[in-house]
Amino acid sequence: MHLQLITLQGVRLDTEMYELIAPTESGEIAVFPGHEHLVTLATPGALAVRHNKTDRDTQLEYFAISGGVIEIAPDTIRVLVDEADHGEDIIEAESRAALERALKLRDEAPDQVEREKAAQMIDRHQVRLKVAELQRRHRR
Repeated sequence: MHLQLITLQGVRLDTEMYELIAPTESGEIAVFPGHEHLVTLATPGALAVRHNKTDRDTQLEYFAISGGVIEIAPDTIRVLVDEADHGEDIIEAESRAALERALKLRDEAPDQVEREKAAQMIDRHQVRLKVAELQRRHRR
């Protein structure tokens, strides 16, 4: 099954894979070859890719994604999101510091618009920390 992960910056991943685990509005879904046609909204969360049927969970490749759209066909998946950060590229200390700054911005926000911006930043960095933790745990 072919997977394309596309962000605003361009194609982030273009590969063959066996299983995709993706966060959606309805909850986490797993997609395998031969899946029925489906278009669904992606929510911020961890996207996991199993490249081969025999790969163990410790070999999953993780991405922290923002919201977007997932288009599924029996032999192709296209994930269209604003951002996708590879688990190995995330530096936990930087994400933790950014989360602290976002929490402070939310607490000091003068109006609802600024609180919403801060909430989006909080969500982004919480997802990045979750993916970094998954990546670190699976490297052991």
